[in-house]
Amino acid sequence: MLKKKKLRICIISYRSNPHSGGQGVYVRNIAREMAEMGHQVDVLAGPPDPLLEGKANLIPVKTLDLYDPENLFRVPTAKELKEPVNLMEWIGVSTMGYPEPFTFGFRAYDYLKDKFDKYDIIHDNQSLSYGIWAINRKVPVIATIHHPMTVDRKLAIASVRAPWKKIKHYRWYSFIGMQKRVSRKLPKIITVSEFSKNDISREYKIDKDKFIVVPNGINLDLFHPMEEITREPNTLICTNSADTPLKGLYYLLQAVYEISRKREIKLTVIGKPKENGGIEKLIKNLNISHLVNFTGRLSHHDFVKEYAKSTIAVVPSVYEGFGIPVGEAMATKTPVITTSGGALPEVAGDASIIVPPKDPKAIENAVNYLLDNPQKRKELGEAGYNRVHSKFTWRQAAEKTIKAYEEVIYDNR
Repeated sequence: MLKKKKLRICIISYRSNPHSGGQGVYVRNIAREMAEMGHQVDVLAGPPDPLLEGKANLIPVKTLDLYDPENLFRVPTAKELKEPVNLMEWIGVSTMGYPEPFTFGFRAYDYLKDKFDKYDIIHDNQSLSYGIWAINRKVPVIATIHHPMTVDRKLAIASVRAPWKKIKHYRWYSFIGMQKRVSRKLPKIITVSEFSKNDISREYKIDKDKFIVVPNGINLDLFHPMEEITREPNTLICTNSADTPLKGLYYLLQAVYEISRKREIKLTVIGKPKENGGIEKLIKNLNISHLVNFTGRLSHHDFVKEYAKSTIAVVPSVYEGFGIPVGEAMATKTPVITTSGGALPEVAGDASIIVPPKDPKAIENAVNYLLDNPQKRKELGEAGYNRVHSKFTWRQAAEKTIKAYEEVIYDNR
């Protein structure tokens, strides 16, 4: 095996919001830990700023940033559209596609084309674009696939009835074909759970021997118990504020409605829903707006404080490739209810109550059970805390990722 040395690493991440989505959390934490281990870590990232910590170095890549919530789907200037990649991106967005993974690969290649000798390994964070394929011919490349996007597509299409809406979802996810083709050409794939490995292998037709499973970590410096704060009775917390069917908030809201008919209940949701989206409409239809509080964006301290105030954390996802919210809740000693969707049981283990996905009645029963059993809540809180500290740290994830890099570099010689 390759002699141990400090590596020169470039992580490519086309969209890495550290406040929303597991991919942004992944990049921020894995980069920090590998840099602290003494490796040179550059992160080539598009907006929004991933807010890197420690010694990891950010290399911002200018894009059209057409998904900026402050200026959503803006019209680019004529000067911007003179650049072919910008023109392709704008045409893709204008025709209901999602071209960012495709175009960011070209942007990454353009930046790296005279710098390939400066890196030992390129680590792609699930863009899986043709640009990454081209980079792989110049320098060893490994990619992380968190879960197969075919799952998101299937759920999105199934969630709507109108044929034109189904076609719209097909168009949005049209980048999946590219991702399948590129992922088959890479020497190794990192993924975050055994469940994801099996799903990606089947959906993308990749041999299982190509996969290296590296579970995500939890930032234990940020997520920890606040024993000085008293938990408020009959309060739930959920971090899945997205309108996407994958996150399952619809089913939790239905459970909250049923619970509220028999006892007091409050739900805090970290983040905010899409304006006039499905979540807002469901809350209005159920007449539970007085029971549900959306926090908007919070500082990390206030985020953890919300966990400390809550009786139970609920992660109602239909599917997760890993399930960072489960680990974050357990790190704060908050008892967790989650589903058997995807890899969530791998994270939760026997330290939470696991219910079937898409089942409001099961969520309702689990919440009522824990509200009626304070001792069980305490036991689950302790068990979750111990599980996260023993199995899911970012240092463990970084060490395993470095081993994966070394394997790819050695095989490339």
